[in-house]
Amino acid sequence: MFAKKTPHELYEKQLTDAGLNTTVLGASWISAAQKALQQPAPVQLPYRETGYFAAERPSAFGYEFQVRRGEKISVTVKQDTLISLLVFTDLWRRQENGAADMVRAADSVNQPITFEANKDGSYILRVQPELLQSGAFTVMISTGPSLAFPVAPAEKATVGSFWGASRDRGARKHEGIDIFGKRGMPVVAAADGRISGVREGGIGGKVVFLHPAGKNYTLYYAHLDSQTVREGQPVKEGEVVGLMGNTGNAKSTAPHLHFGIYTAGGAIDPLPFVKPATTEPPAITVPFAVPGKFLRSTKVTEVVNALQGDKAAQKIKANTPLRVIGATSGWYRVELPEGGTGLVAGRDVTRANQPVGSHRVPSEQLLLDAPADPSTAKSSIQEGTTIDVYGASGSYLFVEYKGLNGWVRKL
Repeated sequence: MFAKKTPHELYEKQLTDAGLNTTVLGASWISAAQKALQQPAPVQLPYRETGYFAAERPSAFGYEFQVRRGEKISVTVKQDTLISLLVFTDLWRRQENGAADMVRAADSVNQPITFEANKDGSYILRVQPELLQSGAFTVMISTGPSLAFPVAPAEKATVGSFWGASRDRGARKHEGIDIFGKRGMPVVAAADGRISGVREGGIGGKVVFLHPAGKNYTLYYAHLDSQTVREGQPVKEGEVVGLMGNTGNAKSTAPHLHFGIYTAGGAIDPLPFVKPATTEPPAITVPFAVPGKFLRSTKVTEVVNALQGDKAAQKIKANTPLRVIGATSGWYRVELPEGGTGLVAGRDVTRANQPVGSHRVPSEQLLLDAPADPSTAKSSIQEGTTIDVYGASGSYLFVEYKGLNGWVRKL
């Protein structure tokens, strides 16, 4: 049997069948898709970024983030242009050997991607438009619980003891979470399913087991004051299965629900399944009216790879030109003159729309789209021509000539 191809794979096959994979633009599109998976930008959830696709510069955006088993991830890509674009959105899970497995795929900004993680891991989102299309987009990645909170109302309950906490003076570890509240508070089904057990005795006291429909795990409710369901009974999410208490070995503690999740391999941390902490991604606070245009650093500036837990990837000098490709919170995602991408704080850059000096060309020179790359020549500048300079990087000046921005070598 052959696996069904994703919209992105089908489109790439169309390019190859048409021979476009051997053209500069076609090969660049395929290379950008591969790079987005091999070198994605690390982000923390929830996350929001506005990005820009330039038709003349085939690109793809890759974002890598960590997910806990039991979390529900939602990905939306909103088009910020009037002209409709075909945008491929693919979600991958990174394997231990570094390769990536497909999880979900879509080819429309009207198709959000949602999934429940069935194991802890690193996931990669790739966003790429069809060839020869320009436009802005906004991607949002958010996370929340895949199960309902097992106590009602949730706002009057508190998780007071977590997975792995020491028990019996270190003789065992806590295999669940304890949710504290008032005696008699309703304990509810965290999902639709069937009651697989109703028991009394042992360290759990009065307990209920619930098997959620379509899942490979069982929910465990312990220390109940009373049980309100019977074994074999179908239940709906939010239906009361018992009342909070402190039976079993919890008689000396305040009333609480011990909530656990058991799989064939044993107990797992239930907190990611029920933690009611869905939050909106931070707002973008830097102006993004310059997609595809250039900024320049106002001082020696740090360029980082990620916003949390990452030291400066490198430092750039003042007046270094940076092509804008995206924005997130108070940062710009930029292309560096010598290649590569990174994030710079909005406070450390300004629009590169006013010259910082001038330069007289001593002999005929090529105007390059990238420093030190003659293959990117855009025009030729005659000897003796004086041109405005908007920035510099290494031995190259960023200039404007007859309405074109580009690079010339300092001679």
